[in-house]
Amino acid sequence: MGTLKDLFDCDEFERLMGAEVIEAREGYARVRMMVKPCHLNLGGICHGGVIFALADMAFGVAANSRGKLTLSLNAGITFLKPAHPGPLYAEACEVMNHGRVPFIEVRVTDEQGELIALMTSSGYRKREDLDVDGLM
Repeated sequence: MGTLKDLFDCDEFERLMGAEVIEAREGYARVRMMVKPCHLNLGGICHGGVIFALADMAFGVAANSRGKLTLSLNAGITFLKPAHPGPLYAEACEVMNHGRVPFIEVRVTDEQGELIALMTSSGYRKREDLDVDGLM
């Protein structure tokens, strides 16, 4: 067993992205990654799929923070500003914990705190418990 953070830190895709959980509480998560040249699109800015993946990771940590396996039902993202090489943060806050269907808002910001993207997502909580000892 380990923590929820350990579970996500061992996720192969998250490791490939270079993302890490820096904070997790019930209904809340903050994750960070470094945007590198390999993450840039043809326009020289961070690829939208990378930003979405980071936001989705934050959603996953926040949604699973209540100890039940929770999977995404839907997600919508709005890109507000380009992201350039450097740190990106995704902060997920559970807006509503409606039993089996949590609703979560994720704000993606750069090092200066500028809002890069906003994602809203809902999930489905399964009956099965996560095999974790805690959040961090």
